[in-house]
Formats: sequence, structure tokens, C-alpha cells
Amino acid sequence: MRAGLQTVEDLAPFAVAGFLARYREPTLGAYRSDLRCFWAWCLERDLPPLSARRPHIELYLRDLERRGLSPATVSRRLSTIAGLFKYALLDELVAADPTVAVGRPRVQWEGQRRTVLHPLEFAAVLTAARRDGPTAHALVALLGMLGLRVSEACAARIEDLRYSAGYELLRVVGKGSKPAEIPLPIPVLRAVNAATDGRTNGPVLLSRAGGQMSRGAAARLLARVVRSSGVSSPVSPHSLRRTFCTAGLISGVPLRDMQYAMRHADARTTMRYDMARANLDRHAAHSVAAYLAGMAVG
Repeated sequence: MRAGLQTVEDLAPFAVAGFLARYREPTLGAYRSDLRCFWAWCLERDLPPLSARRPHIELYLRDLERRGLSPATVSRRLSTIAGLFKYALLDELVAADPTVAVGRPRVQWEGQRRTVLHPLEFAAVLTAARRDGPTAHALVALLGMLGLRVSEACAARIEDLRYSAGYELLRVVGKGSKPAEIPLPIPVLRAVNAATDGRTNGPVLLSRAGGQMSRGAAARLLARVVRSSGVSSPVSPHSLRRTFCTAGLISGVPLRDMQYAMRHADARTTMRYDMARANLDRHAAHSVAAYLAGMAVG
């Protein structure tokens, strides 16, 4: 289908549908939200979204910044628009990609504050979850001890559990429909066994109605557990995934192994989850000084 055969307004739904069809939840929901924001901004200015040019995109980003959105959020929304135009251009729905020369906001990952639990705080949350019940206990264990995304934990099924080579394994399907088998350490296995309670099929985490727990229900359950634990920081399901990565690197897990456990394609993504990079106990100066001092004579 060529852009000249129909108006830009006619082609916009086709371009959006073709772009979003490449993704699944939760990425799909985030991209939908980003596109709704851009569409609303364009319609307020009587601008067909696919007719936007580079100056329009720049003005849109400046408007997002004026609203107080963080550089990370502005950068993500630009990435979504860039993806839309990239595939619209490939599909010959637009003549050019207006995002190519747009400057991306610089995101200083080191300066961003994201919640990560100290080991004692995580222990308090885990204890509170155990008191709350088997489902809460399993949820916190899957998120904080395996580093699962909340969508992966909610989708975990008893049928995905199997024994192999001395390990109990959980099969998950992560971002990009990538499957992975994750070994269950003894504390996690005990929590999962208590949550499944002899059942042979169905979700590991049950909702109150007895079906699969939703992401929203998991977030609400975790919030309740955190309140009862006495931990004052706001803790989301992703905070526990971040805690898993940070705790692993602090405890000496090599970056390559942690990247594999987090199922990241790029080690730089894994490093963004490390909220203890400024920990002075881990500073390289200690090891270098000890090594060089050992070379000194007398």
C-alpha cells in the first residue's frame, strides 16, 4: 500500500496497528500509552500525526519537558514515535522519518533514584509476605530471589515446573517471547510448593477468585505486604527485580552471570539495575592499592 493512494489520516490507523502488532504486554501497553499522548498533542494542533516533521517532534519533546516529565520518560516516548515512523517508512506509508535528526534527551542513569531494598529490608518484606500467606510469600520470592518480571511471575504455571539434572526448574517466556529455564533455589521452591499446595495444574499465583493473578493484583498485594513489613520506601514489583540484580552484584556474582540471570541482551542494561555502584566498599581502589602495596619492598 503506497501513501499516495490514500490520505495520511486514512493511513494512520494502519501504521499504528502494524507497529503495535510487533509487541506483547507489558511493552504493548506502554507503547499504546505513548502513542495516545503524541496523538492528543497533534490533534490539539490540527496536525495529522503521520504528517509531523522534525520541528513538530522537537516541539513535542520540549512540551513534555515543560510538563515536568523526566528525561527517561521523554526519551522513551521519543523512542516509541521513532519506532512508529521507522516501520511506517518501511511500509511506504510515509515519505520520510522525521525523528532521524531529533536530539534524544540525555538520561543520566547514575543520578536517577530508584527503589532498591537493603538486604535487611528485603528480609523484612519476605517475613511479612510469609505471614500474609503462601501466595504473597511466593510472589516476593519469585520477584526478589529469581528477578522475574511481574508479568512472568503472574503467568507462571505449575505445568512450567520440571525437574532436570538435580534442579527444579521454572520455564518462563520473557520479553520478545524468549523462553528461559530458571533453577529454583530451596527458599523459592518451598514458597512455590506452599502456594501450589498439591495442585497439579493452573497458575502458581492464584487470585482471590481462583484464577491467574493479574499484574495489578500482584502490585496491590505487594504494597500491602510492604506496609505491614514496616519498610517506608515505596516498593513496586520492579523494585524487587532491581533488588535481585543489585544484591547479586554486591554479593560477588560476575556481571556476565547477572546479565544472563536478568536475561538482558546488553550488559549495559544490567548495570542500570545496579543501584549500589557508588558503594565505597566495592571501589576498585581497595584492590589496586592492596596489589600495588604488595609490590613495595620493606
